[in-house]
Amino acid sequence: MINLYKSCLLLCFTVIIFGNCAVAQQTKSEKIKAYLQHANQLGLFNGNVLVVDQGQVIYKAAIGYADASKQIPLTTAYRFHIGSIAKEFDAVGLMVLQEQGKLSLDDKVSKFFPDLPSWANKISIKNLLQYTSGLPEVKYQTVHGDADNWKDLKALQQLDFEPGSKYAYNNNNTFLRRQIIEKISGLSIKDFIEQKLLKPYGIEHGIVDPTDNDTLVAKSFNDDGKQDVLDYPIMGWTCLNLDDFYTWAQCLQNFRIISPASTRAIITPVAPGKQSGLGTGAMNGDQLMRHVHDGIAMRYQAQEITDGPKNRTIILLTNNRHDNVYQLSDAIEAILDDKPYRQAARSVLTEIQKHPDIKNARQVLAFYKSLKAQKPDEYDFDNESTLNEIGYNYLSHDELSDAIAIFEYNVKLFPASGNVYDSLGEAYYKQGDKKNALLNYKRSLQLDPDNSEAKDIIIKLKQ
Repeated sequence: MINLYKSCLLLCFTVIIFGNCAVAQQTKSEKIKAYLQHANQLGLFNGNVLVVDQGQVIYKAAIGYADASKQIPLTTAYRFHIGSIAKEFDAVGLMVLQEQGKLSLDDKVSKFFPDLPSWANKISIKNLLQYTSGLPEVKYQTVHGDADNWKDLKALQQLDFEPGSKYAYNNNNTFLRRQIIEKISGLSIKDFIEQKLLKPYGIEHGIVDPTDNDTLVAKSFNDDGKQDVLDYPIMGWTCLNLDDFYTWAQCLQNFRIISPASTRAIITPVAPGKQSGLGTGAMNGDQLMRHVHDGIAMRYQAQEITDGPKNRTIILLTNNRHDNVYQLSDAIEAILDDKPYRQAARSVLTEIQKHPDIKNARQVLAFYKSLKAQKPDEYDFDNESTLNEIGYNYLSHDELSDAIAIFEYNVKLFPASGNVYDSLGEAYYKQGDKKNALLNYKRSLQLDPDNSEAKDIIIKLKQ
C-alpha cells in the first residue's frame, strides 16, 4: 500500500514536471510568434524563421509574402539568398581540399594563377580567408560576371596594402577563393558546392546562383514594392530553405564535413571584431561554442546563430530587409533565456530620411520629440542606439556640430550609459575639442570600466 502510494505520488510529480516544461516551452513559442507577428505588422519582418533550443524545434514559421506582388504567401519550403553566409561554402571547400592534400593555406595565389601580376606572389589562401590580402573591392559598376572581374584583377598593378598587415572585408577575396576551388577540382563553383557540400550531406534543396525561373525561390523587394532581379557580379552564391540551412549549421557544429582543426582555421578572425571564412565564432578545444554569421544581398538578409552548449540554433531569412536581424535574434534569445526583451520597432532614422526637409540636429530633435509623443509604441524610443545611430550618421559626414547636439541630447536621455558618453567624446575628439572629449571619455570609463578604447584615448588626450 505504501509502495503503491509512493508510485502514484511519483507519477503525479512526473506528470506535473513534464506538464510544466511543456507549458514553459509553449509559452516561449507563443512569445516568439507574437514578437515576430508584431514585427511583421510594423513592416519590419517578411520571411522565414527557425528556432531550435535544446535540440527541439521551438518555433518554425513563414511570415509574409514570396514576392513584391504580395499575392503569394511564403511557406517554409521557400529558398532564400543568404548573402555573405554563402562564403562559408567556399571557405569549407578550401579546407576540404587541404584535408585531401590538394592545397595548403600557405600556398600563394600565383601557384594557381601564374598569369596574374606580381602581387599574386604575396597573397596566401590564408590571407583570402581572413580578408587580409590587400585586394581592392570588386568594381560593381562595371563587373557583370567572373570574366569582367578577371580582367580587372589582371590589370591591377598595386594592392591597397601589404598582405597580412591590415584587414579589408571585400568580395575579391571571395572571388579568388572560389576560383582556386574551380582550378583544383575541375568543377564550376556551382557544381562543386552542390555535388560536394550540399547533396552528400542531405541538403537536398540548396542551389547555387538561382535564376528568376527557379521555383520556390523567394523574390526580394523593397517597401515601395520594387522587386529585385537575380543578378550576380561574381558567381557562387548559395540559396537555402530553413531545413537545409539547419542541416548545414549542424554539419559545421558536429564536424561532419571538416575537422575541428580545419573549423578553427576558418572561424578564428585575424583580430577581435573582424570576419573570418565562417563569419564569427568561438571554440573551446574541439567544441564549437558559438557560431554567428549574417549576410545581405539586394533586399535579402539572412542570419544564423548556433550556441553549442545550449544546442540552440536561430535562423532568420528575409526577402524584405530592414537591417534588423540582430535586433530580432537578440529578442528571440532573450525569450529563450527568460530575460527581458524589447519589442520590434521602426527606425527613427529611416523615418527621418523620408523627409528631405529635415536636415540639421534641431529639426531632427523636434521631429523625434513629435514622433515620440504621437507614436510611442511604433518606434524604439527606449533604446540609446536610436539617437546614437542618427548622431553617427552626422559624424560620418563630418557634420560635427549636429552630431554633438544629437549625442548631448542622448546623454540627457540615458545618463547611466557609458556608450553614449563615449559617442559624445568621439564627436568632440573629432572636432578637436580635447577638453570636452577627455571629460566625456572619463565619464564613459566610470560607467563602463571595460571600455579599453576609452582608456587608450584618455592616455593620448592627457599626453
